[in-house]
Amino acid sequence: MAEIVLRAKLAEAGLDKNVAVDSAGTGDWHVGQGMNPPARKQLEGRGYDGSAHRARQFDRSWLAERDLILAMDASNLATLQRHLARTDQEHRIRLFGDVAGMDGADVPDPYGGSPEEFARVLDMLETGMARLVAQLRAVAGAPAAER
Repeated sequence: MAEIVLRAKLAEAGLDKNVAVDSAGTGDWHVGQGMNPPARKQLEGRGYDGSAHRARQFDRSWLAERDLILAMDASNLATLQRHLARTDQEHRIRLFGDVAGMDGADVPDPYGGSPEEFARVLDMLETGMARLVAQLRAVAGAPAAER
């Protein structure tokens, strides 16, 4: 859900050509599968399209190619830090709730939860992504239309 929301918020801000976004989990149990149907339904209800999303697992080699890696919760943050420890790029791994102005809040995984739980997570993502995009505007520059 996070990738889809971030892509949409970047497009709204005119920054979709300035910032590359992708998504991956820390585990391999859903690799290659489409988005969880309740997540996709929640996204579609708010005008997002998650149909092209496919699950992937994070690969250590990606660290050198990415400026920022955001973990949605403390458990995933710890997993990423453990797998990527002793690199000079470890500072690129951050908790989404810290970066997105959410006072370090975890974004819970609603997998298996109710539609209301998916809606609450989507609310968190929309709020946090709007804040993140505002920060990215300062780093990535003005949208192409403003140059």
